[in-house]
Amino acid sequence: MTGPTRETAVQSYAAVDLGASSGRVMVGRVGPDSLELTEAHRFPNRPVRTPEGLRWDILSLYAGVLDGLRAAGHVDSVGIDSWAVDYGLLDADGALLGNPVHYRDTRTQGVAEKVWATVPAAELYAATGLQYAPFNTLYQLVAAGSSAQLAHAKRLLLIPDLLTYWLTGEAGTELTNASTTQLIDPRTGDWSYDVAARLGIDLELFAPLRRPGDPAGLLRPEVLEETGLTGPVPVTTVGSHDTASAVAAVPAVNERFAYICTGTWSLVGLELTAPVLTEASRAANFTNELGLDGTVRYLRNIMGLWLLQECLREWGNPDLGELLAAAAEVPALRSVVDAGDAEFLAPGRMPSRIADACRASGQPVPGSRAEITRCILDSLALAHRRAVRQAQELADHPVDVVHIVGGGARNALLCRLTADACGLPVVAGPPEAAALGNVLVQARANGQTGDRTEMRQLLARTQQLTRYEPQGTTAVWQTAEARLPGR
Repeated sequence: MTGPTRETAVQSYAAVDLGASSGRVMVGRVGPDSLELTEAHRFPNRPVRTPEGLRWDILSLYAGVLDGLRAAGHVDSVGIDSWAVDYGLLDADGALLGNPVHYRDTRTQGVAEKVWATVPAAELYAATGLQYAPFNTLYQLVAAGSSAQLAHAKRLLLIPDLLTYWLTGEAGTELTNASTTQLIDPRTGDWSYDVAARLGIDLELFAPLRRPGDPAGLLRPEVLEETGLTGPVPVTTVGSHDTASAVAAVPAVNERFAYICTGTWSLVGLELTAPVLTEASRAANFTNELGLDGTVRYLRNIMGLWLLQECLREWGNPDLGELLAAAAEVPALRSVVDAGDAEFLAPGRMPSRIADACRASGQPVPGSRAEITRCILDSLALAHRRAVRQAQELADHPVDVVHIVGGGARNALLCRLTADACGLPVVAGPPEAAALGNVLVQARANGQTGDRTEMRQLLARTQQLTRYEPQGTTAVWQTAEARLPGR
């Protein structure tokens, strides 16, 4: 029997895509000029607040993965991507030492200042290129430094690597996700040994580095039995940070583009060939994470649709379509908040916290749900505008178009406002970018597609995209930006 060829074969790939509020197993079918994605199984991701703090229910997530693989049926490969920075610790026998800590847990409060006393912030940025975020893995490890759990740990696996280990029995550390730990040198694609040594972080805890496309083992016999799959089924390393997979699925026609990966977070930036490690870049809080084929994801993290998600939860999850329609009728830019403010990081009381921020800055206080929703979307578009503009300036990399991928691509109001704010066309879609990027890396490892350009051409031909042209003048957005504290 001969293997598949790029000209004739249609292959199926399971993309395990885990987000902060839900996980799913998607099946991608890739042919010579086809790319179809269907959902096999979706399951909730509900963190649990224990006496020790906020934890991920990793066993529930793993059960969801197994259920999804069972529902997927025959696949030619499996790949896993998830959110970044969090990890599980294993003992000498390979057993998990407790549920992974959630990045929104409070244990890293005040840790950054302790780190900077040893490695000043400017030195840390010059070495790792990572923006400051209180939950970066580096800060989590320093916070856990005196814990019994870390003392007993023999292996540290980031979330997608942990699930891959359970599926295959083989341990590795995927590079695009490792680059979010603040322990990788983005110039070399290897560990920043000096930073780790100065902070007392044992890099031997990490498994060997892997890159997207590398083999990650075969599904264990027990997994085959649990899922009903017939082996051998390989697991392929993908861009296991979901943003790396999403950026791989940006359907750009050339390099002059900015992207916004939207979901719980908005990740706004550029795809570059080298990191930007200047002091100006650090001051602007841009990060240099690694992407497919040695590229750099030069971006800023913005709070994203988390603001709206938390409001919806507080309001009892009203109909989103009706709420957005009502928000579209609210006067534009009446009130805005800083969507990157750490004040909005924790869950709970989001509508009142947004109202408080508007009150504190002397702006009209949004009262109705529609007014609060419009405030959030105007504020996100304003944050997108600032990040796109600053990224171009700091990287000396002009762009002609902004691509919005991920769940926010379905939010027509947000896409339209972003086009207006940036003064650039917005191309929205695909909304399932992370899963599609996951699938395409597996397909490329299987010989079905070529380089990133070819992957993106296939996306542009097969996925539904919507283009929004900017309307009006950007001057009103500049005026609104000036109302934010510290601007």
